Amino acid sequence: MTVAQRAPEHIRAISPYVPGKPIGELAREMGLDEAKIVKLASNENPLGMSPKARAAMEAALDGLALYPDGNGFALKQALAAKLGVSTDNLVLGNGSNDVLELAARAFIPAGASAVFAQHAFAVYPLAVQGVGGRCIEVPARFFGHDLAAMADAIGTDTRIVFIANPNNPTGTFLPGPVIEDFLARVPADVLVLLDEAYNEYLPFELRYDSVSWIKRFPNLLISRTFSKIYGLAGLRMGYAVAHPTVADLINRVRQPFNANSLALAAAEGALSDDEFLARSFETNRAGMAQLIRGFDALNLQHIPSVANFLTFRVGDGAGVNRRLLQRGVIVRPVGNYGMPEWLRVTIGLPVENERFLEALAEALKG
Repeated sequence: MTVAQRAPEHIRAISPYVPGKPIGELAREMGLDEAKIVKLASNENPLGMSPKARAAMEAALDGLALYPDGNGFALKQALAAKLGVSTDNLVLGNGSNDVLELAARAFIPAGASAVFAQHAFAVYPLAVQGVGGRCIEVPARFFGHDLAAMADAIGTDTRIVFIANPNNPTGTFLPGPVIEDFLARVPADVLVLLDEAYNEYLPFELRYDSVSWIKRFPNLLISRTFSKIYGLAGLRMGYAVAHPTVADLINRVRQPFNANSLALAAAEGALSDDEFLARSFETNRAGMAQLIRGFDALNLQHIPSVANFLTFRVGDGAGVNRRLLQRGVIVRPVGNYGMPEWLRVTIGLPVENERFLEALAEALKG
């Protein structure tokens, strides 16, 4: 028996997460000019990072010989002030993916179960499998969460229910009152992890104050990220808001320096840049309208989205994706989500959106 064969079966059964294809990799594979490649695969902010985040990061450069603040004091203070919570409610992560895995480590013993929806974020089953948990996938309803069925799926061994709102990769949305009703149905000893990675892209009329629910539902954990609208995907900075007893348990399994100094500084700067946030929101709204017009012109079905991406149906997802890559346009296949006829595209700058639509029209011809 080899060392690899001695690894736990639940680890050997994991299918690794496949990230969006990097620009450099496509350039090497296809012999393309990197400068002419358009990447719309990973839901990044096409405007880049906040100027205030950049300035804060540059100011932190001289301290890189020192370990970062393991407790993230300054960022936690800024988050607490913005959210109206105590720093005891907060957990910092190396991206919100880190928060998901930390929650699984803290709350799912080997053999226990977790519930999530079909077509929901691929990291949920990975986090559960990584600790030897059992996955309960509930069939989707109109490509989104069927909360009634998810509540019914909760068993005596269920420890976490994952909800993505908006959902990735489909962009579907659950109104706040619907989630509140669900929380009231869930047993108090089951953690509800509400993943709000795309929360800041929600139209104002759809927004709800999930943070205020924690006082009534101490089994609620909210995860958010600086990777999306804040434009800090390369720095990996996320956080969770939870009842202090829940946050304390997660912090016990968190590595002491899981957030680096540049990420901490940049996130604090980004948090104060309301102008950049507003510009990113408006750019996304205009870009979504541009892409929807393009899909309509091509007679393509898309799933209504309130995030910074759209998922659209092309029939032969793998074939159309391959032809887009040949034209220097990177989008995201979602066959691994059980949607082989669909692709997901991140909303970019107007010129990037137009380039994508032109390439798509050609790729659809075969």
